Amino acid sequence: MGSDFFLVGGIVLAALAVPALLSAYSEGRAPRSAALLFIAAGICIVYAVMTTPGGYGVQDVPHAFARVFARFLN
Repeated sequence: MGSDFFLVGGIVLAALAVPALLSAYSEGRAPRSAALLFIAAGICIVYAVMTTPGGYGVQDVPHAFARVFARFLN
């Protein structure tokens, strides 16, 4: 279950990095915060894949989101 949190957290961080990247480029500044978010997202996703026996497949990602959200709701 812990690796599910890292996978979902990494995907959410990567999703948050995209608007930060677009904002930095549109304002003409360096995308430092977006780069840090992408690095943190990559580390979380790699950690989740490495600690899960057999890794994650594309079909496992929605189930991981459901398990994490169910854990928060209960």
